[in-house]
Amino acid sequence: MAAWQGTKMKQKKKKRLIIFTITFAILFAFFWYQNKHLTITYYTYTNGKITSEFDGYRIVQISDLHNASFGQDNQRLLTKIEALNPDMIVITGDVVDSNRTNINTAVTFVQNAARLCPVYYVTGNHENWLSGADKEKLIKGFTDADAVILSNSVIEIAKGNESFALIGLNDENLSDGTLDSLASTLDSDRFWLLLAHEPQYLDDYSRSKVDLVLTGHAHGGQFRLPFIGGVVAPDQGLFPEYTEGIHQSGNTTMVISRGLGNSIIPVRLFNDPEIVCVDLAAE
Repeated sequence: MAAWQGTKMKQKKKKRLIIFTITFAILFAFFWYQNKHLTITYYTYTNGKITSEFDGYRIVQISDLHNASFGQDNQRLLTKIEALNPDMIVITGDVVDSNRTNINTAVTFVQNAARLCPVYYVTGNHENWLSGADKEKLIKGFTDADAVILSNSVIEIAKGNESFALIGLNDENLSDGTLDSLASTLDSDRFWLLLAHEPQYLDDYSRSKVDLVLTGHAHGGQFRLPFIGGVVAPDQGLFPEYTEGIHQSGNTTMVISRGLGNSIIPVRLFNDPEIVCVDLAAE
């Protein structure tokens, strides 16, 4: 009897181990898929200020990569970007992660992206948290790759005889009046596109009368629940207002990328990594 009970106990333990192993494998595969399944979200932005030369102009936005890897040297990510045939690639901050910094990974991605079309970059909070040496190495790598660093500056994006204004803000200057000063030098009849890492300053962007803002930072709320949306976002806390998609304030439209990587929270839930594709359209 004792031997039979011992055999029965061993069989129960074996079944439990099998169930645990299968459950763990399923959960691991699920969360790996949630972190690695790249999606593309398409938007068409129409504005009477967009001239005929820029009708159909395609902008691909990359945000919050956080040193994530999608294939060797991010080849899966780059292949998807290339297939979109963009006119410009904009990187709206946090291409690195200050908690597990890998400058070479970030620079390699930007080098390869810049071979596809012009790349424009603004800092996120994680770049600002880097050591001075790491930040200098990152910026030099981007500059050597011919990416354009927009540091509280405005440049002209020209096509044919027409152009629009591209504005880029450093992450630490999103709401301190820097944008007001930059906007005061621009012709209000022209189309203004702003790159700014954080979305919660929409009212400040709107006050400066920019037309379109591309942002990230919120990671889509990290975990997305039906009928609720994003659960938590940096600087917005629980159940944040600005996590993804299109938001409007006055005449300013803001597009929020859910981003591609993770930082403190290592997994996403019902929140696939996102490439944003914006097509400009003339009225």
